[in-house]
Amino acid sequence: MNPIHLKLSPTAEKLPCGTSRFWGNPDLPKGVDYPMYTDEDGEDYPYCFVCQLNLEEVAECDPEGRLPHKGLLAFFAKIDHFLGYCTGCYDIGGTVSDPDAVKVFYFPETDNMREVVLVDDDDNELSPHELQVEFGAAADELDDHALFAPPTYRPWETWDPPFEDWQILLQVDSFEGDDFQLNFMDCGVLDFLIAPEKLEQHDFSDVRAIVLST
Repeated sequence: MNPIHLKLSPTAEKLPCGTSRFWGNPDLPKGVDYPMYTDEDGEDYPYCFVCQLNLEEVAECDPEGRLPHKGLLAFFAKIDHFLGYCTGCYDIGGTVSDPDAVKVFYFPETDNMREVVLVDDDDNELSPHELQVEFGAAADELDDHALFAPPTYRPWETWDPPFEDWQILLQVDSFEGDDFQLNFMDCGVLDFLIAPEKLEQHDFSDVRAIVLST
């Protein structure tokens, strides 16, 4: 399965609603709330917004139709720890996670969306500044963010049971920018995993995660 690489770059102007972006704030349909979770102490926390991918922008690199060719795919994860924050849960490690460690939403339409912004007590936005996303067949010189990536650092041929045939939907590499440092256990990768039959059905309701590193 050929990967679709994501090339990330800073943008001087704010990206339009419904376009692909990494970090920043998600665009959600009206009536859809920002995803939250409750930790073992009963405290509520927001999932970290990782990225949203406009599937019309991905389509040229996906002639097999592995993904829908319209709409928006949005990725959220409990990765506060890997960004250096001491809040939230630490639910993603070197084994396939529980289903609530990540959230992936597919929105078939990009009309009627609005940006949802989370801020701290001082009205500072919680997420790092948004990055522009471009798609292509070649990997970036420095980072290896990719849809349908081959497993990196995996010391065994398949995932542990019962996930043996699951495949990587999105791989996020460790990297840093002016206002963040994302490090997955000694410069490893975060993989969002999906069952082949769910991918074929374009059903993203049960996506798991794992962190792999040297």
